[in-house]
Amino acid sequence: MKIVLTDAQTVLDDLVNADILKQFGDVAEYGLLKYDEVAEKIADADIVVCNKTQLDRNSLRLAKNLKYIGLFATGYNNIDIDYCAEHGIAVCNAGSYSTNAVAQHTFALILEHFNNTANYNKYVHDGLWKRSKTFSPFVYPLGELSGKTIGIVGFGNIGKAVAKIANAFDMNVVAYNRSPKEEENVTFVSFDELLEKSDIISVHCPLNSESENMFDKSAFAKMKRGALFVNTARGGVMVESDLYDSLQCGHLGGAAIDTLRVEPMEENCILMDAKNCIMTPHIAWAPVETRIRLMNIVADNIKNFLNGTPSNRVN
Repeated sequence: MKIVLTDAQTVLDDLVNADILKQFGDVAEYGLLKYDEVAEKIADADIVVCNKTQLDRNSLRLAKNLKYIGLFATGYNNIDIDYCAEHGIAVCNAGSYSTNAVAQHTFALILEHFNNTANYNKYVHDGLWKRSKTFSPFVYPLGELSGKTIGIVGFGNIGKAVAKIANAFDMNVVAYNRSPKEEENVTFVSFDELLEKSDIISVHCPLNSESENMFDKSAFAKMKRGALFVNTARGGVMVESDLYDSLQCGHLGGAAIDTLRVEPMEENCILMDAKNCIMTPHIAWAPVETRIRLMNIVADNIKNFLNGTPSNRVN
């Protein structure tokens, strides 16, 4: 079989490879195909595996042998599901591979905000501790998580994992989910109540018509003065210019962002100049162990499809 990876560099590197897929046939890896290159490169493919490559009627038009599309991701909005259904192409995604990684990164961002580790490290390496009059120079403010209220928006697997860590820090946990849920040591509240009560708000909902732009000027205004906004979900859930304004005027105490509406970041992204805004480049999901787990899920999906028992099929 001919297996084509259209955007391999979004998952693979020197530490994580695609060797596990070679058991199914010949693997052609392309680092990151441009849209107008895709149709030709997958024309003779039996299987295509991708992350964010746009596979629509145009880019799929030459792939007459294509039977299966596997995703290096949970989301599949980049795949033309209707076209695939019409042409008998199975589409299978990968879910629940990054739960612990994203929860871990969420708290890495929160702890960075409250502990100022990077700033204090720079202070020491700049030689300033050597010249300090005290053994503990209070250059940057520090804060405890214990007793603070964290509001979790979206209570799927990742939201639940974040709540578990928060409980270990003796935090108060409130959550908002569009469908009713129950969880020990978590209080479910309305969205507005969560905005008003939380010292930290962490977003873990999918991007859809209900969540798009849910964190706008009105939502930020309802948050506590000095609160921290954390987004490791999708950039589209927030209005970046409104977040910028809330940070600049001092209403929010900070933001910690791993995702933006346009990625890679645009040259003129407004958040580059925002006060107290920590940003990482959409890497919450990407520890080595997580990507190895992802490759195993992708391989299992292909194996199950070929055995006639497809798993994680979305169409």
